[in-house]
Amino acid sequence: MNESGLQVLMDQATVADRAASGRLPEWAEAHWETFRNALTGDRNGSPFPCFFGVESIQNGDPLYTVCPSMTDKDALLQFRDTLLEYLDVYEDHADQASFVVFFRPPERSLSERAYHERLWHILQFLHVHDPEPWPEEIPTDPDDPYWEFCFGGEPMFPTCRAPFYDERKSRYCPVGLEITFQPRTLFEGITHDTEAGQQARETIQGRLEEYDGVCPHADIGDYGVEGDREWHQYLLSADPEQAPDECPINVTREHPKATRTLPDGHAAD
Repeated sequence: MNESGLQVLMDQATVADRAASGRLPEWAEAHWETFRNALTGDRNGSPFPCFFGVESIQNGDPLYTVCPSMTDKDALLQFRDTLLEYLDVYEDHADQASFVVFFRPPERSLSERAYHERLWHILQFLHVHDPEPWPEEIPTDPDDPYWEFCFGGEPMFPTCRAPFYDERKSRYCPVGLEITFQPRTLFEGITHDTEAGQQARETIQGRLEEYDGVCPHADIGDYGVEGDREWHQYLLSADPEQAPDECPINVTREHPKATRTLPDGHAAD
């Protein structure tokens, strides 16, 4: 951790120091600044909705990396290796050590549809190149309330911020795609079936409506609840017409060859 180079695992102090000293690319500096400012600032007089995230930033808990492409194979393979390193160390690093990845923005502006395609290309790539089998206790069908993305043998909840959100500023990143991976173990004790979890959700939902100025998204739900599907929540739709109707990932316990999740003829990012 904190080695020299671009695609390495970094703690928060290292990210802040390298951004301040110009040792990160400008786009990575911009990612860090907007991420930090969003989670530690306020909007409409309300703090960022997820107070767990706010507290973790204040404590310096998350771990970070940057990735220079959303599509290049070599960049994504290096990202895979960094994610594996994170899974090896996060439990010893901090109680709320999520993993934040900042992707280099594309040279041209992308539609919402294209960002959905990029996200699922990344997750499919990780799945196909996962050295560990899919956990036996997690279904492979995304239309199961107990399905969630897994990697390195760990069930995890990836959530994204992206540039296409005009209203839901809690999900807005002006720079490019940003994914925060949270292993399921980080949610122990605060799931929907616990009193602490129910209180947390009430607080977050109230702050979310105040922060965004609109009602919470209809797809926000709870893991394992019939009728809720977790994959919808990874990159919430702004325009439902541009979001996938079915989860665009092919999951098997044997890790199949990658299926195409980007349109033919797309330009590399």
